[in-house]
This record gives sequence, C-alpha cells and structure tokens, in this order.
Amino acid sequence: MVFYFSGTGNTQWAAEELARTIGETLINISETQNGESKFRPEHNERIGFCFPVHGWRPPVNVRRFIEKLRIEKSERHYCYAICTAGDTVGETMDYLQNDLQKSGLQLDAAWSLIMPESYVGLPFMDVDTPAKEQEKKEQAARDLQKIIPHIINRDREIFRLTRGHWPRINSRLIGSFFLNHLITDKYFRVESKRCVKCGICADVCPTDNIAGGLGQKPAWKHTGNCLTCFSCYHHCPHHAIEFGRMTKNKGQYWFNRRAIR
Repeated sequence: MVFYFSGTGNTQWAAEELARTIGETLINISETQNGESKFRPEHNERIGFCFPVHGWRPPVNVRRFIEKLRIEKSERHYCYAICTAGDTVGETMDYLQNDLQKSGLQLDAAWSLIMPESYVGLPFMDVDTPAKEQEKKEQAARDLQKIIPHIINRDREIFRLTRGHWPRINSRLIGSFFLNHLITDKYFRVESKRCVKCGICADVCPTDNIAGGLGQKPAWKHTGNCLTCFSCYHHCPHHAIEFGRMTKNKGQYWFNRRAIR
C-alpha cells in the first residue's frame, strides 16, 4: 500500500506512477482524515509514504495521520518514503522516522524528488520559470525510475535526500516559524472583482477548508486544518486569490497545467 498526500499534484504524480509500476494500492491521506486509521497489509506487502515537504518537515496532516495510524500486522513490512520538494528537504525524513516509530513502523529507505516550486508565501519565493519547471519534471521522472527498482527489491538503508547546507536550521528553526506563523488560512483573501464564483478553489482544497462552490464566493473556515499548500491559489483561473501581499504578481503552478513533454 502507498499512502500519499498532494497539494498541487507533484506528489500525486509520483505516487500514481509508483503504485502503477509496483502494483500496489494507492491510499489518499486526504480522504482518510476523519475516517479509517487501521489497515491490514497483505502478506509481504510494502508500506510506502509519499508527500510534499512543508517548511522542511512533513505536512501537518501527514503527521496527524501517522499518529493515528494502526497497521495490523503479523510480520515486519518493508517501509519506505518519497518526499517531493522544490529545493531542499532538511530533516524531513528524520521527523517522519520518529513519527513512524511511535506507530510501530521502521523506515527502511527514503528518497527526495526535486520538483517544480509551488510555495509562494514568502517575498523571495515564487514558482519556477516554464523552462525550469520542465527541466525539473523531466529529471524527476528519470529519478523516480531509478528509485522504483530499490523499492521492488526492498533495499534497505538507502537514504538519498537533498538535505541542503543547513538541514537542522531549516527544519527546526525555520520549520517552527512556518508551523506557528505561516501554516494558516488567515492571510488568504479573494479579489472580488476577479472572482467569478466558479467553486474550483473549494473543490481542490485537500482539507475541505474552504466554504463555497459554484455561484458562491469562497470563504476560509479558520478551523486550523489549512496546510497552506496553495492549491486554491494555484488553481484559481482568474488569479483572484491572494495570500496577504505575498502573492502579488506571482505565478501559478499545478502539475498538470503543463504536461511533461
């Protein structure tokens, strides 16, 4: 089984490619948030986790899911993880490994895939150019094909991660700032003159955190479930959603906006 979460589609692409190739069940974490937390793997079945990096850590909802996760097992299952990021991943997999151990799982191998940028919540962060986006997608496709044989063979003690020059500072210091101040929906707003009330933003929100729909102006629920994945911002066809002043004149990205050539 492959558990995955995706905001703008990078991780969904990787998880779908992986599950299709190795022939295992794909489970969307967003669809289990208020439901199933117990799973019984088949004999010799692998257990995989795929997710994007948020503030140099696993996304909050992924960590909550793992905290509640109960794997009903009579054997030790091979466990691996793939994270996607626009640049570096810091100590993301260290956090994941600690979380998994508390749920009775041991992380055997982990990889990072560098993919197009989607975080636009700080002044110096924007989406990649179309050329850079294409380059990253093509390289990620090649890298994933190199990763899959290791998973098929259940290779252990492989941790190929783009941690960056300051993994501890990024994940612990800056990551804490992200968690406490930037992972929030309170800065999102709608430009009424551009909004056509299409409802797309509410449809693509992975945590069901936007009230609205076709014919309705969107409103964020402020329930603490927002991940600031920016799926709503990126999918808006009229660029009517802003995140404070941070997204003014910035680009938009989601995986299928431009297909891999």
